[in-house]
Amino acid sequence: MLSPAELHGCLCGLLGGGLRSDTEGMLAELEKTLDLSLHGVLADAVSDLRRAAIDSLAENSFDFQPLLPGDELELEQRTEAMAHWCRGFLGGYAQARVRAEAQGAAVMPDSAEALRDFAAISQAAADDEESAGENAAEEHYFELLEYLRVAAMNVMLDAGVGGEEPPAPRND
Repeated sequence: MLSPAELHGCLCGLLGGGLRSDTEGMLAELEKTLDLSLHGVLADAVSDLRRAAIDSLAENSFDFQPLLPGDELELEQRTEAMAHWCRGFLGGYAQARVRAEAQGAAVMPDSAEALRDFAAISQAAADDEESAGENAAEEHYFELLEYLRVAAMNVMLDAGVGGEEPPAPRND
């Protein structure tokens, strides 16, 4: 079962990996990467998420937010969703690089560091920080969330997300 966080992470990873497809191309790559079928309302929602991610980086607005549950859920569930988001991002990023035949191409140093960190976060589980206290665990989570947000923006900006939309495919 796929989480919304993993779907959004994969979408952002495809963008961060340089996939500059139109909406239909992006949906096709998501379907291939996540082995799912997107149609109807779900496809429309994913299309809206794609547009929101691109718009959040355009014109220096920098209001990108990973699609993660709010603090009404337990820390353990939010941490698991963050790990899913990172796994999705890494999968989408890899798929975009394969699609562009850029697997061996250099990755910007900041992006490479972010990807390594995402790999570590993807293995995250809520620690039993009873000695540190619940407030400290919450603070750590929010610090990590802010890092994730900024790092994902940097990876996507390195790939040119937020610039001009790619031209529509020609039917010649």
